[in-house]
Amino acid sequence: MSNRTSFAADAAARAPEVVALTRRLMAVPSPNPPGDVRACAAEAAALLREIAPEATVTLHDTSPEVTNLVARIAGAAPGRLLAFNGHLDTYPVNDALPWTVDPLRGEVRDGRLYGRGAADMKGGMAASMLAFALLARHRGAWRGEALLTLAGDEESMGPLGTKWLLDHVPGLAQAGAVIIGDAGSPRVLRFGEKGFLWIEVSASGTPAHGAHVHLGENAIDRLRVALDAVAALRDLPVAAPPSVTAAIAAAQPISEPLAGAGEARVLGSVTVNIGRIEGGTAPNLVPASATAACDIRLPVGLSCADAEAALAVGLDALPGITWRLLRRFEPNPTDPDAAIVRLTHAAAEEVLGGTVAVNMRVGGSDARWFRMAGLPTVVYGPTPHNMGGADEWADIAELEAVTRVHALAAFDFLTS
Repeated sequence: MSNRTSFAADAAARAPEVVALTRRLMAVPSPNPPGDVRACAAEAAALLREIAPEATVTLHDTSPEVTNLVARIAGAAPGRLLAFNGHLDTYPVNDALPWTVDPLRGEVRDGRLYGRGAADMKGGMAASMLAFALLARHRGAWRGEALLTLAGDEESMGPLGTKWLLDHVPGLAQAGAVIIGDAGSPRVLRFGEKGFLWIEVSASGTPAHGAHVHLGENAIDRLRVALDAVAALRDLPVAAPPSVTAAIAAAQPISEPLAGAGEARVLGSVTVNIGRIEGGTAPNLVPASATAACDIRLPVGLSCADAEAALAVGLDALPGITWRLLRRFEPNPTDPDAAIVRLTHAAAEEVLGGTVAVNMRVGGSDARWFRMAGLPTVVYGPTPHNMGGADEWADIAELEAVTRVHALAAFDFLTS
């Protein structure tokens, strides 16, 4: 029996353990906000010391609430570094939601695991932990180093978590590849994400009584004109690499039934969501001020600088209008032909016994930190059901499949 065959058999045999690992992680709440993940990090460390005693496990506090975990194991000889990454924080439980299960108990019913974090992402995190433990158990069969990093603040964009880890953990910024088990679907391997700009647009006017509009300047009217200029970014031309465009098109028949019709169009174009508007005090008063907050998502092939230049052209000359950036991240693809994409894709089709799509991801994740640092990164995790809502759940068979795919992709990368 070859090393690969033995490893694959062990991964299949141990994959069901992912449920128990996930339940232990779920039992320790780590909602963000408020973002206190210390107890969950400690539990994850205890679990890793049980299932991968050969590994070195350390905890790193980056704020009074945020703790990150790092585990590492060396193979039989020098070689490349493969990193797993996950996040410890979850959405809040929110007791006002109509839960029908204990959100922290991890109830198993009808092939599903219920509770906060089952899909986002304590299930995916447990899958990576078990894959890491399998590598530790078979460390004589591969070369290089395996690293597991669990970050404490993904839900608040990751500056104290994954960004800190990249800046401070030896070797991580030079990793040959990164695998992340964040929520998605086992039938779609994600190799990139759109970028985004969050902006706030403010309008000033001249107050007056609503019966005497000729004496005032309506700030909301000015804001409406400005928001039309922001919405016009949807028509910006996009120059995506042919490999990315082709991947989105090829994935559409599988990906859209899972993620919704229109996903391919959204992945290849600018989207603008006007998420908040405030202004005025009464119907019979001309408002003196108004503001709006907008989420602008950028496809591969259009940079933040391109979008900001278009905003300046559309907004800077408007009377009474100012705007400012709130958040800024570039589109971040990994080459669809990169080794980790090809190997993870092959592992996924092997485990699932069918076709798996290779596509971009609509939403954001900590994967962007790795890709912006130049590290080839894939996201492959379970389907999220009721994510952030009541009775969040993940399919147990999917959790087991994700575990096996993470393990096989990492093994194949470290033996190739």
